[in-house]
Amino acid sequence: MAVKRKPRLSVWKFASCDGCQLSLLDCEDELLTIAGAVEIAYFVEASRAMVKGPYDLTLVDGSITTAHDAEVIQQVRRASKYLVTLGTCANSGGIQALRNFKDVNDFIKAVYEHPEYIQTLKESTPISAHVKVDFGLNGCPVNKRQLLSVISAFLQGRPPMVRSHSVCLDCKVRGNICVMVMGTPCLGPVTHAGCGALCPTYHRGCYGCYGPKETPNTASLAAWFSQRLGISEPNLVRAFRAFYANAPAFRQESEAHDR
Repeated sequence: MAVKRKPRLSVWKFASCDGCQLSLLDCEDELLTIAGAVEIAYFVEASRAMVKGPYDLTLVDGSITTAHDAEVIQQVRRASKYLVTLGTCANSGGIQALRNFKDVNDFIKAVYEHPEYIQTLKESTPISAHVKVDFGLNGCPVNKRQLLSVISAFLQGRPPMVRSHSVCLDCKVRGNICVMVMGTPCLGPVTHAGCGALCPTYHRGCYGCYGPKETPNTASLAAWFSQRLGISEPNLVRAFRAFYANAPAFRQESEAHDR
């Protein structure tokens, strides 16, 4: 009787800080369960194994910033039955997508003594700009519980179930007093939940590190910032140009105030 092959899992890194991969490693005991259920075929951060595809499930961390990476992600997609993007970088270009608002050559000249050695693309782009993505999990870094849920869903052949409400609901659940009532700017009303309202719980405004929620009313929030909190236009731009600066909803709102 033929032995059934375990599903093959691969984890790939592009331009990122590795935080989302570390979230997977931080699962500890649960990671051992995953390791028992799948063959970890490619995960440089955790294993020396470098097994070629095909892969049943591929997790991708990081954005595309070089021509080489743009070619590699095509190869990864062809080898993967399902491809899931992890975090800010893979889903919107990451903090490095701030380069998209300026001439990247100016940064290269300012940072590197020999800019002629640097080969990079004009913009930092999400994985979905290059290949089909089956599911994107937000966060900077991703929530490890949500990550485990997504991995489990794909291994069991069912759609992932990740709540789509805003950070505001998490604040209500935790009994937090709204920081905007106290005069602190907060992106919570337009930001996808997942962090457990960490910053507002400690009386700081949300920085939007889980990206825009579904149908975010950024124009209304920007008007509140301006009219009720006295936030200047340059500071409105900065508010929406952080972790998810290149996400369409946040990018469009920042550009509306970038005069």
